[in-house]
Amino acid sequence: MSPGIVPGESAVRRALRRARDGVTLDRTEAETLLHARGDQLEQLLAAASRVRDAGLIEAGRPGVITYSRSVFVPLTKLCRDRCHYCTFATVPGRTPAAFLSEDEVLDIVRRGAELGCKEVLFTLGDRPEDRWTAAREWLEEAGYPDTLSYVRAMSIKVLEETGVLPHLNPGVLTWTDFQRLKPVSASMGMMLETTATRLWSEKGGPHYGSPDKEPAVRLRVLEDAGRSSVPFTTGILIGIGETLAERVDSLFAIRDVARRYGGIQEVIVQNFRAKPDTAMAGLADATLDELAATVAVARLVLGPKMRIQAPPNLIAGEFELLLRAGIDDWGGVSPLTPDHVNPERPWPQEETLAEHTARAGFSLAERLPIYPEYVLRGEPWLDPRVAAHVAALADPATGLAAPDVRPVGLPWQEPEVALISSGRTDLNASIDTEGRTSDRRDDFDSVYGDWETLRNQVAAMPSARSSGPAGGIRREFSAALLRAESDPSGLSDEDSLMLLSAGEGPEISALAALADDVRRSTVGDEVTYVVTRNINFTNVCYTGCRFCAFAQRRTDSDAYTLSLEQVGQRAEQAWSVGATEVCMQGGIHPDLPGTAYFDLAAEVKKRAPGLHVHAFSPMEVVNGASRTNLSIRDWLTAAKEAGVDSLPGTAAEILDDDVRWILTKGKLPTASWIEVVTTAHELGLPTTSTMMYGHVDNPAHWVAHIKLIRDLQARTGGFTEFVLLPFVHTNAPLYLAGIARPGPTHVENRAVHALARLLLHGRIPNIQTSWVKLGPAGVVDVLRGGVNDLGGTLMEETISRMAGSENGSYKTIADLTALAHAAGRPARQRTTTYGEVSAERLAAGREHDGVWRPNLLPLVRG
Repeated sequence: MSPGIVPGESAVRRALRRARDGVTLDRTEAETLLHARGDQLEQLLAAASRVRDAGLIEAGRPGVITYSRSVFVPLTKLCRDRCHYCTFATVPGRTPAAFLSEDEVLDIVRRGAELGCKEVLFTLGDRPEDRWTAAREWLEEAGYPDTLSYVRAMSIKVLEETGVLPHLNPGVLTWTDFQRLKPVSASMGMMLETTATRLWSEKGGPHYGSPDKEPAVRLRVLEDAGRSSVPFTTGILIGIGETLAERVDSLFAIRDVARRYGGIQEVIVQNFRAKPDTAMAGLADATLDELAATVAVARLVLGPKMRIQAPPNLIAGEFELLLRAGIDDWGGVSPLTPDHVNPERPWPQEETLAEHTARAGFSLAERLPIYPEYVLRGEPWLDPRVAAHVAALADPATGLAAPDVRPVGLPWQEPEVALISSGRTDLNASIDTEGRTSDRRDDFDSVYGDWETLRNQVAAMPSARSSGPAGGIRREFSAALLRAESDPSGLSDEDSLMLLSAGEGPEISALAALADDVRRSTVGDEVTYVVTRNINFTNVCYTGCRFCAFAQRRTDSDAYTLSLEQVGQRAEQAWSVGATEVCMQGGIHPDLPGTAYFDLAAEVKKRAPGLHVHAFSPMEVVNGASRTNLSIRDWLTAAKEAGVDSLPGTAAEILDDDVRWILTKGKLPTASWIEVVTTAHELGLPTTSTMMYGHVDNPAHWVAHIKLIRDLQARTGGFTEFVLLPFVHTNAPLYLAGIARPGPTHVENRAVHALARLLLHGRIPNIQTSWVKLGPAGVVDVLRGGVNDLGGTLMEETISRMAGSENGSYKTIADLTALAHAAGRPARQRTTTYGEVSAERLAAGREHDGVWRPNLLPLVRG
């Protein structure tokens, strides 16, 4: 550890004064306080103690220090990394088998349960099959495709056989991995260790040669845990060569993630202890004063609500010192198993912990691996599949471990009946007559993360390019237009952005005219539409999309879930009025089994075999796959067999993760969206493609998004159309929080529809507009500027109406035909894949005007 510049006495006194006064510390002040020793250290510890004590009072457990009675299961000691201080990881020849067997795991956990352990800590090396043949062969022989599948299987076994709650430490996880493991665990964890990239990238560094120790990768894991609403433990490892400034940077990085997502349940401040037979055996241990100062600064930086731990077996008996430094937790302590990461340093006995805790004026209380705050919050932090296991061991009043309760195995299973009619199931109709109950959920201030942090993120993004002047055409605009005329799909980013900056008047008119010429030469003059019914089978969702006004908690007054019978009935109704398609999408309901999607598709096919089932967004596909522990390919194959004919390419929003993580807390990342649609295409399932724009994005994002869609189409050819979805702001949380703008302007709508036609020329022939979002005048304008498709009759449109759209929830065939005629063009009904509709379906549609409505009611506005 390099101390850097040692601050003067006055600087330390000034920083101490600010800490004592409760002023938020900046990085320089935090680094300065790490130098405190002697009387100044005592003052620092006192300030940290006050913050900790205030946090415990606020949490409802004043003076209570917690710990978890745990059993440690080293599932595998093989690892693909090469950390230079680690004795946990080994090589195949030094371990009896690559992994502990199921019997060995259950034997350890059963013995722990007999001793009252309520947590099983699964610790293992990162993805050993990537490095070791022995690991690959063991997994293959045992029937597991990868290590995480074995972790998942063992977690389920432990829950069912013993009732002990898994806390998973499998190393670096992806967003998709979290979806797979959350349903089988109470909590998860991974030490950040440090944000000092040089300790990973430079030869001789402690993490050199370890792909999973790259700080950016580990920070992404913390973020994905928060996005997935996983109670997550992390921490820093001090004394491995980092500077004090780098140590402070690590704490601030953790604080930033905690504020944005609210998922960091605990931060461990662990001191490096040198081990023999390692490359760092000669490095001096971090001193206890250094550890105490770091814990105290961590407490001041992270605040009173954060739970902070120092491992009690690494502190040389200085329990009172660490309590004075501001910890409020001793971590997992096992009466059975050693600390396999630090086997030379045994756990203290619980009686010893209680004695030292009491000596410092506190009481000791047992907790579960999931911290009390998250137990009490329940959804979305606690998956329904493990909720009963947690409830069996938790005190319902405090969320701590219930005293004198021993774990007992309980079934782990999907809910037996998930699709039961509940809530406001007439919302598809009453949204037009009664509207929504309120403009926002009552958990608005907490469910979406920290709004102020989001504001700062948006403020740091490049601003949107301003439109050109009204009247006249700029020389550079004319040049870009000429290049677009000769090579529409080959436009550079610069030319594309120039065209998107079109001013009102001659510029936008010229761009629209060119796009319409390209449209005419590509698909002719017919304006197409499909007679379809939207069936949004539930709006219960805990994903946390900040643009979405549709999602509700199961207890909200506007929440609903349709039964299979109701879904089938709506499909029959759609068929009776001439529909050729149903489009099914819903919220990510926590009780919904991954197989429920198959049931929905099969029900529609049973009730109306001739309907094309256009169903399930990429987000729903990932959700279904993770809950069934199937690969994306296998899940889509099963969905196709159940009756799914194509997928809506929604959940795309903007395919740029910097924008996506502002728009949504927990939706799938860009890479996962791409994986789903390309896999679907490979399996013969066509999809649409979409872009939702005009919120916190800018035209550069639009260009990149459209070009990405173009390039994917060149690879797969599976997109049937490109759908442009202007942001509807009225009830969108991101707008209500003052972060998003109120949707795109009229000129922007015209320009981006036109540009999509140009950039996708030769790849995607059909450009669709959204009458729900644009309204009649906007639709007619884009029909005159490159658009050839109106989407569908919908029959019920709830998502945009919940967001505040005032353009109704259905359009009749006559309405859609009138829109086409207003643009001076003929209309034609199509199938989902743009084919010809049978005479029987055309006649049925004309008879009922393509809408099932017993009573067509007026639209409630405002």
